[in-house]
Amino acid sequence: MKRYRSLDDIFEEDDELGLLADIRPRRSNTSSPEGRNAEIVVEVNDFYEAHGRLPDESGATIEEMKLGTIWRSIRSEPSETMVAADRNRLLGYGRPFVSSAVDGTTATKSREPSWRDDPDEVDVPLSLDDIFDEDDDDIPEAMIGMRHVTPAAEREKPAHRADMIPCADFGVFEQGFVDMQAKLDAGEREASPVEDRQELRPKEGDFMIHRGLLAYVAEITEHTRRGGKPDHRLRIIFSNGMESDPLMSSLRKALWADRTARAIHRPGLGPLDPDWNADALQLTGTIYVARSKSERPEIKEVRNILHKIGVTSQDVKRRVADAKNDPTFLLADVEIVATYELRNLSRMKIEDLLHRFFDVARPSGLTITDRFGKKVFPREWFYVLPDHIAEAVRLIEAGTLHLYRYDTSVQQIIRLE
Repeated sequence: MKRYRSLDDIFEEDDELGLLADIRPRRSNTSSPEGRNAEIVVEVNDFYEAHGRLPDESGATIEEMKLGTIWRSIRSEPSETMVAADRNRLLGYGRPFVSSAVDGTTATKSREPSWRDDPDEVDVPLSLDDIFDEDDDDIPEAMIGMRHVTPAAEREKPAHRADMIPCADFGVFEQGFVDMQAKLDAGEREASPVEDRQELRPKEGDFMIHRGLLAYVAEITEHTRRGGKPDHRLRIIFSNGMESDPLMSSLRKALWADRTARAIHRPGLGPLDPDWNADALQLTGTIYVARSKSERPEIKEVRNILHKIGVTSQDVKRRVADAKNDPTFLLADVEIVATYELRNLSRMKIEDLLHRFFDVARPSGLTITDRFGKKVFPREWFYVLPDHIAEAVRLIEAGTLHLYRYDTSVQQIIRLE
């Protein structure tokens, strides 16, 4: 079979059937590349005079797209023939061109610069300093000013990291780890892998395996919001004598990333089953009374009578370290007014007892809106004086709190009749 090197070879063949009669290309009077480029320059000048602009390689018609593409490829290195054919001086990148006016005189027109034109070398900045040193006094402030953006210094930044630290009261947990390991070895407890993106909801008293260590969920703080989503801060004790206090959302991510992570199932059929809490440790803790340092007017004006009553099993200073980012602390730092150590008393029971005792003094409309627009209803704040809280603690130690009630009308703890 005969091989053809170009279209010209095909069209030079005898067309016995007349198939190419209507599609033979027009022969150009100019065969050299320089001559064809000059013809393109003439076509571009015709287009410019008809439309007042250069042909766009992204134009609406195929003819304009083709002409614009070819023009862009040849205009950077014009030859003398091309310059001679450029009657509007379009190869001059914005220089005026001369055309005949109606009265026979010449008129000078200026071509609007295009974003497709190559910039002059003097206009190209060599560094960022060249850009910022330019005098742009006419730039409106609205174009460069930033609005509705939280400054970096005010963004939600934890005051402490959930690092591993030595557990000061590890003796309280040590036997629990020994017992749980024995139950696992004997097959009395089942451990299942933590699947990726599994929705984990740890509860106080849960055991798990994380980083190759037994871990115990000692405390879950009250409901809060972080990043616009519900969350809690946890106290996790590890079998190597260390502890950490991550957010529940952070713990989930850490468990998903840990291929050795395991969830240890509790005994029984559910919270109502007597065996459900068989593995849970009875922890004591510290009652703390906190006063807000918030500058919000509605909080600042009642600061001296509005107090948070909390109970924690961990160090109180660590518990309140991130108060300014925690809606349960009214998104502000707090001052610790008083603390009371619990002895042989359940932390959760004491906290519930105090909150129910002072429930009549709980603010009904106290809400906090986080920076994502979500409302939080803190439940541990009360209109009560520190002296009254101290008196309630003394009655708990004496086992006689049930004989008294808090009267908001006189702001006193009075004996039931």
